[in-house]
Amino acid sequence: MSKVIISTDKAPAAIGTYSQAVKIGTTVYLSGQIPLVPETMELVSEDFTAQAEQVFKNLTAVCEASGAELQDMVKLQIYLTDLGQFAIVNEVMAKHFRQPYPARAAIGVKQLPKGAQIEIDGIMELPSTN
Repeated sequence: MSKVIISTDKAPAAIGTYSQAVKIGTTVYLSGQIPLVPETMELVSEDFTAQAEQVFKNLTAVCEASGAELQDMVKLQIYLTDLGQFAIVNEVMAKHFRQPYPARAAIGVKQLPKGAQIEIDGIMELPSTN
């Protein structure tokens, strides 16, 4: 199987040597998204809730560019500079997902790119086209 690179201008451009997502077969591996506004490449806000919302907006754009939707995510890894914000992550995530929810992990980190407070990456399985 060959790799297909997924790219959209509706999510922030890569700020390093990586692709927004890579598709192999029916599986899409999404790179981490931080709360950058695609048009400005600046953080959406210092407010944590606004940052979490922007991250899900960015992930949604990459999922859609892959031919799917956010609900098709099967695994999320959430990186937080403050694990005390986890309740807010749950609230924001509940707005963007319906059951069954994806598997996930929450990881506390010291620092994220550009001073972000949250980053999320994950794996998506494309829906079958029967």
